[in-house]
Amino acid sequence: MSTLESQPTAHGGIDASLRNSRSTSAFRSGRDARRYWMILSICLGVGILATVGLIFYNNPVPVDSPSFMPVVKRRLVAVVAMFIAALCHSFATVTFQSVTGNRIITPSLLGYESLYSFIQTSIMFVFGASALVNFSGIGAFFIQVGLMITLSLILFGWLLSGKYGNLHLMLLIGIIIGTGLNSVSGFMRRMLAPSEFDLLQSRLIGSVTNADSEYFPFVIPLVLLTVLCLFLMSNRLNVLSLGRDVATTFGVRYQANIIFILILVAVLMATTTSLLGPLTFFGFLVAMLSYQAAPTFDHRYIFPMAFAIGYGVLTTAYFLLYHVFGSQTVVGVIIELFGGLAFLIVILRKRSL
Repeated sequence: MSTLESQPTAHGGIDASLRNSRSTSAFRSGRDARRYWMILSICLGVGILATVGLIFYNNPVPVDSPSFMPVVKRRLVAVVAMFIAALCHSFATVTFQSVTGNRIITPSLLGYESLYSFIQTSIMFVFGASALVNFSGIGAFFIQVGLMITLSLILFGWLLSGKYGNLHLMLLIGIIIGTGLNSVSGFMRRMLAPSEFDLLQSRLIGSVTNADSEYFPFVIPLVLLTVLCLFLMSNRLNVLSLGRDVATTFGVRYQANIIFILILVAVLMATTTSLLGPLTFFGFLVAMLSYQAAPTFDHRYIFPMAFAIGYGVLTTAYFLLYHVFGSQTVVGVIIELFGGLAFLIVILRKRSL
């Protein structure tokens, strides 16, 4: 009798444990959640410490000097540029990889950086060094941003609209356009004088020294608004990342959402490229590390982790290079080197794209 009575209790206990194990949380377990918040806190802490170091450490001017604040403000411009770069590349790359269903490719495939390089090289080749130096200010900045976004709209409108819109065809056309622009730019650079080439090369390597605080009143609201839109669409991105068929089954307008999201990605990539210059593998490096650090597929948690890692990497790299090793090497070159190596490692491990 006791055995018969114990069976419902045992089954009931099993059913209860199964019910309790089911959860709608973004994390598989409480351990994963604690790990996520710990890594996020560490990354943010490292970024904050590096920021304080970049602004105040090794300041040659005494605190009570009138020149102290101008030095701090000049350093603050570089920190704000790092913040914008981390925000743009982290959100743009994670979003782009989600909608394309591929964690190896980056938004650079659509030709933003190739077009930026072509614009800068063409000005130097056709009009000379003085024209390139004078090609600055709000007008020049928005010309470059406008051209990049226009190229994206042409690609999206042509290759994603209509009944037979194809995302992979759009990527292929973007690669072809980027390769063509790089080839023409490379040919023009070979025709330049050495002094002109050196001046041009400083524009073609991504660096926070390229940023101008004159752009910030326009860039910061634009970037924050775009990033906010992507973050608010996190749940929709979770569905879109499952593919066209699943998204359509859930009632999501797949094609319209993909075009709108890619336009937001284009705004971020065009803005950061025009502000700092090309950083081809930075976004890939940040996205790859964020996937490892965030044990979830929910974009509400992947986005903050990607930004925290990106900002921490940039600020720490600049602090160590400038204030510890005393080198004036462009940090973008080193980040691109590590990003490129990480890209090759992932390719070799996956053995496919």
